[in-house]
Amino acid sequence: MAQVYISAVITAPAGQVWSAIRDFNGLPGWHPAVTESRIEAGAAADQVGCVRAFRLQDGGLIRERLLALSDYEYSCTYAIMESPMEVENYTATLKLTPVTDGDRTFAEWSAQFDCARRQEARLIGRIGNDVFQSGLDALKSRFGG
Repeated sequence: MAQVYISAVITAPAGQVWSAIRDFNGLPGWHPAVTESRIEAGAAADQVGCVRAFRLQDGGLIRERLLALSDYEYSCTYAIMESPMEVENYTATLKLTPVTDGDRTFAEWSAQFDCARRQEARLIGRIGNDVFQSGLDALKSRFGG
């Protein structure tokens, strides 16, 4: 099983950063790779089990299911249901932790998935850099840090 882990410090309180990322349908508002998103079947964007379908800048379509959402732990976990990436059993968690020294946020984004052995290094790099790091960099730009 392949694993990806990216972290960053954002110069803003965790609650403020969480308000931007908590909306499972809100990716276009903060992630530079996402152009549009919708929650299927009229579900609420914070309803565990809801499915978001979103389109990437390159035209790719991804569908993900929300598996867990915690306002207490500032975390969400989701699974990819459909994607142009050749991954299976993909689950990811985006988690925020308050840093009390300076009222900052420690952000962690991690995933695990199965894929063909020959694709593993490429997918780890793509997910780590193009998805997770670019998303955290966008949050840092938005909030400072």
